[in-house]
Amino acid sequence: MAIQPWRKGIVTRIQDETHNIRRFWIKVPELDRFDFIPGQFVTLDLPIHEKMNKRWRSYSIASWPDGTNVFELLIVLLDQGAGTTYLFNHVHEGSELTFRGPQGVFTLPDPIEKDLYFISTGTGIAPFRAMTHHLLNNKIPHKNIYLIFGTRTKHDLLYFDELSRLQQEIENFHYLPTLSREKWNGCCGYVHEVYENLVHQKMNGDSELPPAHFYLCGWKNMIDEAKLRITKLGYDRKAIHLELYG
Repeated sequence: MAIQPWRKGIVTRIQDETHNIRRFWIKVPELDRFDFIPGQFVTLDLPIHEKMNKRWRSYSIASWPDGTNVFELLIVLLDQGAGTTYLFNHVHEGSELTFRGPQGVFTLPDPIEKDLYFISTGTGIAPFRAMTHHLLNNKIPHKNIYLIFGTRTKHDLLYFDELSRLQQEIENFHYLPTLSREKWNGCCGYVHEVYENLVHQKMNGDSELPPAHFYLCGWKNMIDEAKLRITKLGYDRKAIHLELYG
């Protein structure tokens, strides 16, 4: 994949999503349309260090291709995180950002011939939101899709109303928000129990694993544990997809 050039982006809108997560809309003035594949990311070059590679921060694109030159990023403020501290404290509507992208191969299979498990925590839901809208907008044939989003409480749910609505609009799309520290009428506990139970239900006592792709995005501890659990279920590591930024 060819390396994209560095470009100038203009922040056109900022919105608080939770107490520590913001949505940033960025316009690319030099382009009539910013094309990308859902699941890809951009890299920001932030003025936070003298060394170039210590200024770079990569974020999945949270929006989907819509023919415009605007894209959305979903960013969490990290404790002692130089990049996110700069974005939260010094970037406002009208600010310029230098970025490169789109990049990455964390994208949907083509064609989609197996069930898809989108397993996410925190802002890791961003690429799956993009993929889901893309599937709907382009009427892409697919098998079952399970979007499992883990967070602590209902206040931490991202895009909840939007994704709940998509569940009604997209056939065989199952939105499964999962809370680890609050009881409610949805899934409780951790994301791992959710996809493990789904696989076991599909097996229904059979020894044959249902064909599936597992896409992981979120906190490192979740991803590390998911890789272990999915392979323990019997799946090959080739069934597991994740993004390595850089």
